[in-house]
Amino acid sequence: MSDDDNSPISALEARRLFARFKAEPALVLAVSGGPDSVALMWLAARWRRGLARGPQLTVVTVDHGLRPEAAREAREVRQLAAELGLPHRTLRGRGAKPKTGRPAAAREARYRLLAGAARTAGAGHVLTAHTRDDQAETLLMRLLRGSGLAGLSAMAPLSERDGLVLARPLLDVPKSQLIATLRRAGIGFAEDPTNRDTAFTRPRLRALLPLLAAEGGDSRNLARLAARLARANAAVEVLADGAERFLRLRDRGDAPQAGVRSFEAAAFAALPEEVRLRLLLRAVNALGHEGPAELGKVEALLSALDQAIAASLRRRATGRSVLKQTLAGALISLAGGRIHIAPAPARRSTGR
Repeated sequence: MSDDDNSPISALEARRLFARFKAEPALVLAVSGGPDSVALMWLAARWRRGLARGPQLTVVTVDHGLRPEAAREAREVRQLAAELGLPHRTLRGRGAKPKTGRPAAAREARYRLLAGAARTAGAGHVLTAHTRDDQAETLLMRLLRGSGLAGLSAMAPLSERDGLVLARPLLDVPKSQLIATLRRAGIGFAEDPTNRDTAFTRPRLRALLPLLAAEGGDSRNLARLAARLARANAAVEVLADGAERFLRLRDRGDAPQAGVRSFEAAAFAALPEEVRLRLLLRAVNALGHEGPAELGKVEALLSALDQAIAASLRRRATGRSVLKQTLAGALISLAGGRIHIAPAPARRSTGR
């Protein structure tokens, strides 16, 4: 992209942004009516018009019914989509609106509706308009929440969700360039007031960004940090994959039990701590039935497991269990020199 954060995006730059999607049969564009997503729609339409053959584009707007202006904004998106020659659908969120955690709940509902629309359109990709500014804010949010290396990698250009690919072609583009592009094209857009509502975390962090930028922590540098952390995270994932294969090779003579993961405790203990943590997290998430495990709780479990392994190796413990804990619906035990992870028994109902 251009080094000028306030310059409109050229046709050549737009082709580069969308080049990887040229062979797809169909794409769904998530467009709310704000500047970022309207720019996504306009740029994608211009890119598609320049192709002799290319994917069918479908514009989808999700109206959660949380703001009275949302219906009007959806109509404006539909009108612009029609002017660009693109089909448009408005999907409305159903069900009770949560009193707390509203942004997260709305995001989950939005992705669920977008996934359904993509399947209807025969699209394997949903394109969203996350920008470099969003990436910087996400990194800060996760940093303050104490995320690990994987979380601090922030958003990926491509990620899988509900059997579809979420694509973020504007992730390296600053919001200011998108606004400059729309102004050059004479295209209007809506402003969501919740983006400035300091009752929510992201707007509060957004207000801090100018102060951070004055100290060198602008969106470009924060996004670069997220990319470097993503690179390191990918390398650790490769190490964890290799460690899993190594532990399986140690068990070559033993038939694996269905629905159970088991590691030789001494070999597991010799691995780097971050690798051990990831192997444990993978197993708990794969076999547990209470949702993803919290990183801090897995770290506490690993600490207890390391201590139990060290104690058992000193005592040369036999088959008697020296540790048994549950986490996120998984049962983790240490016995006979082996770590076992299996689904935990269902909790007994306390209802009468």
